[in-house]
Amino acid sequence: MKKLTYLTFSLFSIFSFAQEVSKERVKTILSTLASDEMKGREIGTQENENAAHYIAKIFKENNLEYCTGSSYLVPFTYKGKTAYNVCGIKKGKTDKYLGFSGHFDHIGTSSNPKDNIYNGADDDASGITTLAGIADYFKKKDPKFSMVFMAFNGEEKGMLGSKAISTDKNLDKIYNNLTALFNFEMVATESAFGKNALFMTGDEFSDLDELFNQNAANGLKINPDPYAAQQLFYRSDNVSFVKKKIIAHSFSTVDMTKASHYHNESDDINVVDFDNLTQIINNFGKTLEKLSPDNFNPKYNNSVRF
Repeated sequence: MKKLTYLTFSLFSIFSFAQEVSKERVKTILSTLASDEMKGREIGTQENENAAHYIAKIFKENNLEYCTGSSYLVPFTYKGKTAYNVCGIKKGKTDKYLGFSGHFDHIGTSSNPKDNIYNGADDDASGITTLAGIADYFKKKDPKFSMVFMAFNGEEKGMLGSKAISTDKNLDKIYNNLTALFNFEMVATESAFGKNALFMTGDEFSDLDELFNQNAANGLKINPDPYAAQQLFYRSDNVSFVKKKIIAHSFSTVDMTKASHYHNESDDINVVDFDNLTQIINNFGKTLEKLSPDNFNPKYNNSVRF
């Protein structure tokens, strides 16, 4: 009987572990997006389009449905040419959606003779890796919420991609049922609050963080924005959805007092704390498993500017 009990426990442990996203998978996705071959993923370049196709490949691996049309690639116009956002859907037990987003473009190359590539590992390959990791986590699961995953383009040029996709009428069926959008922006490093912790921009405008933290798994915590004076809530892609009166915040770990790699050639995989990022992704997934339309329906207060 003891042997049977031990065997059952061992199999359960292996099965549970198998559901988690591995650090190797996190490394592969982030390192690919932030590789020198991507040349900084500036919108309008072939490398930027290559990044879009790579994210579409990840969405296909996770058996996501198309958001619109017959492709994960959602086109918009940039300087007279076609650029792409990337969008995929995971159907859950209800028609209510949670959204997960980040931007995959960065600022290209420089004239620095020692290192001329802005790899953008933290900004924002880390955010794309996080939403891709959440899609991985739920590949074989049946969440209570449906999920929409959006990789935005053109953030560095004025949030162009999120503005375009947020006004796409073909996605209104999703947007009309979108309970909240989690926009991941620079999550590669340990936050000022320590490991397994993020901060939420605009925390004073809604109760999303309180509701999330009530269900948070394994000590994961969303903290108030310590840089509120910088108005980060209105300076990232989440604002395109705020204007639609959808609950939308950005989530980050960047320590703004120490982030010398920001928009610097040094923003490569050497700044990434892969253990911490992997932990955050898996604990995010475990927390999301607990959420349902019954216990998670955040609201704005009347201090937010639409």
